[in-house]
Amino acid sequence: QVQLLESGGGSVQSGGSLRLSCAAFGYFYGTDFIMGWFRQVPGQEREGVAYVPSGGDSTYYLDSVKGRFTISQDYGKGTWYLTMNSLKPEDTAMYYCAAGGTLWSNCRQESDYITWGQGTQVTVSS
Repeated sequence: QVQLLESGGGSVQSGGSLRLSCAAFGYFYGTDFIMGWFRQVPGQEREGVAYVPSGGDSTYYLDSVKGRFTISQDYGKGTWYLTMNSLKPEDTAMYYCAAGGTLWSNCRQESDYITWGQGTQVTVSS
């Protein structure tokens, strides 16, 4: 069974940058899935931030992060990234990577994601 492990979170000032990593452990090559980055603030619903199909080029972003965040992957290394620039205090959240689903048109369907990492905290101060 594939496991996911996030890293790269931390505390930055507004306007700063961070790059989150999501490493996949276990055999997944040849399996089609979508990798998503999600975030959650305590007391609020989790929201999807960015998505990419495994080994593919398509991407999808939450409107509020378009132009600031970039999702990418090194499929050979089994690692996915979320590069976050021009960070704002409202980006403060626990960030999770998750894998699942195969239908790109449904990439925002959170219930399709079956494997989740433990999360990494991002805090942006003003």
